[in-house]
Amino acid sequence: MSDTVSAPQTGRMRQQVEETIEVIRPALHADGGDIVLKDVNEETGIVSVTLIGACGTCPASTQTLKAGIERIMRDRVDGVTEVVAVD
Repeated sequence: MSDTVSAPQTGRMRQQVEETIEVIRPALHADGGDIVLKDVNEETGIVSVTLIGACGTCPASTQTLKAGIERIMRDRVDGVTEVVAVD
């Protein structure tokens, strides 16, 4: 029975990250880009994403990732420690 109690908690961070991406996505679309969630490590708090479209090739993409996306994720989702870009 404890499995049914812990099952909804597993993936809770991922669900919150996905909801936060939906909030961020319109701003990225406005600039011709998008974001793809690759992984959420709930133990370390590291969220792995890929920036695509204009966001993937933009020289300011690192700034967008760290000052924008990571800041918003850390503010909205308990446990997120870092957002990293992966291919």
